[in-house]
Amino acid sequence: MQQEIKTGLLSICARTRGIEEYKSGDGAGGKLITPSHLLPPIPTPPTMMKLLALVSLLPALLGPVSSHAVYARQYDTAPTTGDGGDDHGFQAPGPNDARGPCPGLNTLANHGYLPRDGKNITIPVVLQAVLDGFNVGPDVVTVAAKGALIAAETPDFFNLEEIALHETFEHDISLSREDFNVDPNNDNIHFNETVFTTLANSNPGVDYYNATSAGFVQKERQAIQNAVNPQLINNVKGFKIRTRESSLYVAVMGNITDEVATRAPKNYVQILFREERLPIAEGWKKNELMITADTIRPIQKEIERLSEFQPSGVQPNPWIRLGPSGDIDPITANSI
Repeated sequence: MQQEIKTGLLSICARTRGIEEYKSGDGAGGKLITPSHLLPPIPTPPTMMKLLALVSLLPALLGPVSSHAVYARQYDTAPTTGDGGDDHGFQAPGPNDARGPCPGLNTLANHGYLPRDGKNITIPVVLQAVLDGFNVGPDVVTVAAKGALIAAETPDFFNLEEIALHETFEHDISLSREDFNVDPNNDNIHFNETVFTTLANSNPGVDYYNATSAGFVQKERQAIQNAVNPQLINNVKGFKIRTRESSLYVAVMGNITDEVATRAPKNYVQILFREERLPIAEGWKKNELMITADTIRPIQKEIERLSEFQPSGVQPNPWIRLGPSGDIDPITANSI
């Protein structure tokens, strides 16, 4: 499937090179941009730039993520402590601050690892923030950061609320947000306690969550949303993204040195989701071992196995929207 998707996109890119005029309405005011290192000398709009970026990130989305070593030279490998004594204490967002559907990124903004207003964020800023705040390596989140940029109005930075663009990297069957087409206000940004109950009440009889409980939670959430969302989009793209997210809450709030046996204390995880705060006062500390794609892969594989994923819903193709005005399925809509 991965090769078929890549081949199709590359074919589209090659075909599009022969088109000399575009009408752009995806937030760039119709301005044509010519990235000389990509497609000289043909004018290329932001949508095409985002499509090319999508081609580059698909292998990581649908297959193993490569080592983070290539990024090691660019980022500080001695992260800040995050204990409140280095300008990273918790501060709730104000009314004009941007927040999105990702509790992890919201938490980093609430602690000042990301801009506290949640705005004008670049990919390098995200990669440094997750390293400093969570000790998560760049290879784990580079794909998601690229996806956030694709969802943005501008070509080189994004605001946290822009991540909520439905079916770019935002997805149905969230652990803590209602599906876009189920909420009466299409609110897929704010925490939803009813949705979160599935995770909160999981793994009864013990005080921790792990890969096993995370897999069962994903299975249950899929069944719930299949029943309540007639416009559900449940494809391999969304499944891979939400499985990576589940592996991260287990690893970041737990102890990655145990790999698949990692236990994440329930109160830590619940504080992260409900308050979007690092549970430092409750005793949480960042993992001493950097969390990489390799170290969380056993957790992710266990979650995948127990999720018993079955594609369902109205849009089985794993496309990513190419901008705020883009179609959910740009091929079917004939928009690329």
